[in-house]
Amino acid sequence: MRKLKLTELGRIGLEEYKKADKTPLVVVLDNVRSALNVGSAFRTSDAFRIEKMVLCGITAKPPHRDINRSAIGATDSVDWSYEEDIRAAILKLKEEKYTILAIEQTDDKVFLQDYSVNSDDKYALIFGNEVSGVSAEILDLVDACIEIPQIGTKHSLNVSVSLGVVLWEFYKNYQS
Repeated sequence: MRKLKLTELGRIGLEEYKKADKTPLVVVLDNVRSALNVGSAFRTSDAFRIEKMVLCGITAKPPHRDINRSAIGATDSVDWSYEEDIRAAILKLKEEKYTILAIEQTDDKVFLQDYSVNSDDKYALIFGNEVSGVSAEILDLVDACIEIPQIGTKHSLNVSVSLGVVLWEFYKNYQS
């Protein structure tokens, strides 16, 4: 076994990426305070070739030094927009026929592995603040809440880790 060189990975260039079909997912960041987490979200979104990201509230926006440190160029490949008011962002996505899902621990949730992804549908996935999660006042706008099951003592994952887990699960479902 040998580690592959970068030239052997078959990566596409920026222009080809922009023209390529996208996974019908929108990542919505709700008041994510760490620019490093935002950069990681861009990088993971690039990996699964999602449609776009919507940055809301206090979430840092490119260009930002810490976003660039963890995104390593993904701010150029992933389409993104900024909306100060997450409520307005969600209502716009609803008009565009996205199913709106909050990644949050609530009393009325579906565990990630139990959520049925319809490969004909488009989804907007909301990831919240590192401390307070998805804003409680917008939970009434979502179609469902998805929880990542956890069995440790913290019952909490870093937002960028949660994003990776959820995007991978949705991506797998779109590929099958």
